[in-house]
Amino acid sequence: RSFTLENYAEIFDPANTVWISFVWSLALACATVLILAVIAYPIAWGLARTFGKWAGLVSLLFVFPLFISENIRLYGWVLFFIKGGVLDGTLKTMGLAAPDLLFKPGTILFGMTYVYLPFMLFPMSLGLSLIPRDLVDAARDLGASRWQIWREVELPLAMPGILIGLLLTFVLAVGAIAEAKILGGQAVIVITHDIEIAFTYSQNWPLGSALAVLLVLIIGGLTLFALRHLDLDRILGRR
Repeated sequence: RSFTLENYAEIFDPANTVWISFVWSLALACATVLILAVIAYPIAWGLARTFGKWAGLVSLLFVFPLFISENIRLYGWVLFFIKGGVLDGTLKTMGLAAPDLLFKPGTILFGMTYVYLPFMLFPMSLGLSLIPRDLVDAARDLGASRWQIWREVELPLAMPGILIGLLLTFVLAVGAIAEAKILGGQAVIVITHDIEIAFTYSQNWPLGSALAVLLVLIIGGLTLFALRHLDLDRILGRR
């Protein structure tokens, strides 16, 4: 009953494979953030500058899936990827062989990208909408190229919103478990799955607590680091 660090030492024991779950969770989260940053930026730019009166409708298309349970949406993708499912049946009618995509790490990454797209898109769109058009026009009048305008004007001014999107997506992706369970089966065991097993089937609450605390420390440290580089007053329009 005395305080001990044995459970934390067990996590980093080379004979214990729980550290692999940490690696998988962090790797999938980082990959999700990078992919979504590339996908969401053009859409966010369109919402902030191009779509005009259609921006509300486009935003609604990305918000509407959030009203449906995440598990239901993921099981829908299972029906799409599974043998004899939508993709398999469509390719067979075309005389093509369907690849075995379900229960693969790539499918888990696809599911995480699909689920967390709105959480990257809307903070990024907010950041881009805060860029004064006068500054862009002034840079253009002074002879700056499109690349220079983006690098020297647009990106620094939009960075607070972009960082919020990156941080929010990473925090959610590190704690993801439904995607790994439903789309990945047992192909990949993420750290949240190990925590769940420790608290339920294994009844090893000390280990589960150590894993949870370590995960919170990692996420909390990254959050504090990011918040040091955010101008929340500017994002909230206070100045």
